Amino acid sequence: MYLRFYIDPDTNQLHIYNHGVEEYEVEDVMHNALEDRAGRNGTREALGQTRGGRYLRIVYVRDEYPTDSFFIITAIEMRGNELRALRRRQRRRR
Repeated sequence: MYLRFYIDPDTNQLHIYNHGVEEYEVEDVMHNALEDRAGRNGTREALGQTRGGRYLRIVYVRDEYPTDSFFIITAIEMRGNELRALRRRQRRRR
């Protein structure tokens, strides 16, 4: 899997850093997403847990080429109602 990341033009760093998320955490979730669903404006959202235990929502788009390549727009830690809803949906699937 090949991941490219959006670079924030204000800081010249990966946008995910603005949310306290590291590249390896994004990779964890993208490899083992609990949910993958349609987002807004043609994006996708991967929801899942990192090896460190954090739950993240990753907004991305698929690259056309090469296959198995993704452009990561942002990643945000899930908390509160959003996290409770994910856990509830996961319990129902079991």
